Amino acid sequence: MKEITKDMLISEILDINKELAEVLMQAGMHCVGCAAASGESLQEACDVHGIDVDDLVEKLNYYNAE
Repeated sequence: MKEITKDMLISEILDINKELAEVLMQAGMHCVGCAAASGESLQEACDVHGIDVDDLVEKLNYYNAE
C-alpha cells in the first residue's frame, strides 16, 4: 500500500485507489473529476476548499488501508 501525502496530485491519489474519490467528496471536494483537480496537489485543493489537509490525509490513508 502506498501512503497518501499532501503533496500528491489528486489524480495520483485516485490512481492508487479510485474509491478514495468518495472520501474526497465527503470532505467537500465535489470536483474531483474536473480537469483542474487532476493537476492540483491535495494541499492546493484543501487550501481552495478550506479543508484541513492533515485530517484529510489521515482519513485517506485510513480508508486506503482497509
